[in-house]
Amino acid sequence: MNQHSHYDVVIIGAGMSGLAAGIRLAHFGKRVCIFERHNAVGGLNGFYSFDGRKYDVGLHALTNYVRPGIKGTPLGKLLRQLRIERDAFALCEQKRSRICFGPRGELSLRFTNDFAVLESDVADRFPSEIDGFRRLVARVKEFDDVSLNATPVSARVVVGGFLNDPVLVDMIFCPLMYYGSSSPGDMEFGQFVIMFKALFLEGFARPREGVRVILRVLLEKYREAGGERRMKCGVRRITTDGGRARGVELDTGEVITADHVISSAGSAETDRLLAPAPIERDAAPTTGERLSFAETITILDRDPADLGWGEDTIVFFNEGFRFHYERPAERIDRRSGVICFPNNFDYGPGVRLPEGILRVTCLADYRRWVSLSPDAYRGAKAEDYQAMQTSALRFLPPPLEPLSRVTRATDMFTPRTVEKYTGHLEGAIYGAPTKVRNGRTKIENVYLCGTDQGFLGIIGAMLSGISMANFHVLSKGG
Repeated sequence: MNQHSHYDVVIIGAGMSGLAAGIRLAHFGKRVCIFERHNAVGGLNGFYSFDGRKYDVGLHALTNYVRPGIKGTPLGKLLRQLRIERDAFALCEQKRSRICFGPRGELSLRFTNDFAVLESDVADRFPSEIDGFRRLVARVKEFDDVSLNATPVSARVVVGGFLNDPVLVDMIFCPLMYYGSSSPGDMEFGQFVIMFKALFLEGFARPREGVRVILRVLLEKYREAGGERRMKCGVRRITTDGGRARGVELDTGEVITADHVISSAGSAETDRLLAPAPIERDAAPTTGERLSFAETITILDRDPADLGWGEDTIVFFNEGFRFHYERPAERIDRRSGVICFPNNFDYGPGVRLPEGILRVTCLADYRRWVSLSPDAYRGAKAEDYQAMQTSALRFLPPPLEPLSRVTRATDMFTPRTVEKYTGHLEGAIYGAPTKVRNGRTKIENVYLCGTDQGFLGIIGAMLSGISMANFHVLSKGG
């Protein structure tokens, strides 16, 4: 691939938002290059190879799924803006997901890609709240969640104006927070609306081969449009002069100039790149204020359905009747989490994945993981892998075979892993609590896209890249 020393736009990071921004800009003739420090694309929604297997990271499910023919949705907008045929993503719908509260999930709400299922369960379990719930849904539908200049408002406060039962409120917040909140205990209402629509009003889907399908489509579109990409080529700092960015300095010391810089690194991470002198990555202060997660992945020698786990696609569990979403007091918080069975999407009659997969995700404390020695770290992973799995199994039917007999392979990632491979400070999956919806930074031609811009999920991340490219570069003829 040809390499230049000047571009119309430099993009930092080859995650979903960076790739989407690159495609959009290249379609309009911009000379654009994406710089990625690692050897794989996808960022927080990528994949890795280990012992001959490919593991997804980030992708439990693609949210914002709607069936063909439904107009005016984020998925439709994304496909139009990137000129992608709907069939290219090969999306297959979820079967059924659940929100389970209580020591063994005694109270549950089901939801599918048909919103009527959730509405019916709310009416059945919380009959006195159904009218308020319907009013809340109407408020969500009318809210302008794509405004780049909306005033932040507490979602807890807004939802409290419609619902009185704290258990129902927590059951609604639980999946939305696990899939998109960077704030302990609450969300900004605009973020709540985005996630409510993405999970409940629209829904879950997944390509049979996982996130690799989406990444292949994006890379091909970017290549066809003439975009350039440099892997294992990180940006050490953004160079500035007189309040404007001149370009970037790479880890190698090479200097690239550009008219615009779009960063998917995050707001605090981008501020560090804008420092007068380069700041080494391991010099970041450890505040412990950001939220992160640990996840276990178990490969089974059979389909989960053969163990009695064939109905649930994703289970959001919480052992109490009040939900606590905050930095844990220990390495992990086993009280709540997410169980995902990638096998349990509707791939078509008789179609199964080659192996069974069980994924369990829990909140984790970055500070406790990063302080461990290598030996202690390995021991902690083994201990907490078992603890997370034991906790999650309480919310599933007892397996028809002991799990130890049907397990082929296991792996686990922690906040330490997330920080190492994405550069997100403190392993923060959803970035900083405060989002910058208009994408502006203190430098006039440097813009944010991705997690800290505020559109969440895979579809949201790509729309973030598109929106920032449109708003800051293409609309101004820059």
